[in-house]
Amino acid sequence: MMTMRFPATLLWLAFLFASSPLLAQGTRQVLVTTNGWHSGIVIARDDLPGNAIPETEDFPEAAFYEFGWGDADYYPAPRPTLGLALGTVLPGPAVLHMSGLPAHPSEVFVKVTVLRLDLDSEQFAKLVGYLADSFQRDGAARVASSAKGLYSFSAFYPATGAFHLFNTCNTWTVRALASAGLPIEASGVQTADELLRRVRPFAVAP
Repeated sequence: MMTMRFPATLLWLAFLFASSPLLAQGTRQVLVTTNGWHSGIVIARDDLPGNAIPETEDFPEAAFYEFGWGDADYYPAPRPTLGLALGTVLPGPAVLHMSGLPAHPSEVFVKVTVLRLDLDSEQFAKLVGYLADSFQRDGAARVASSAKGLYSFSAFYPATGAFHLFNTCNTWTVRALASAGLPIEASGVQTADELLRRVRPFAVAP
């Protein structure tokens, strides 16, 4: 289970958000993406306070950052096998897939569902804290990528939590929104369809 284990991180992020003229005003847009299988969370680079997620420095030209969570063996595999798929049933290590998108995800990906959520500054700060704490840094300020990503503008990183049949990328995505304070239940979410049913009631028009 993913938990906010580092209160100091939240305090530091709260300071960054409060001191940022951009983030002190209004709401922030958060995008939930899914290709019908995997899902992710996308935030604009301009909305992210400096050094809140140090690993984003790996993509200095990005306009948006997409974060997705998955099984450490299956997700990065160029050609996933049946054996790797069966291995995801039981708990195992996880990875984060971070993409430095050059444009809005609807412009980058041909087939993707994009839902927009509007969060207030406090909710957004909590979401960023969740994303930051999803990187497995083992006490370091920043963790290096563990593998090349699925795209030329992405990479995999060690992640916290254990992936298994009942704790999938879609569970992680919904739990991220719940951590931000949205009244949404992550329990029972395994597939992208289940994720969409939980998230759509909170989505606003693009």
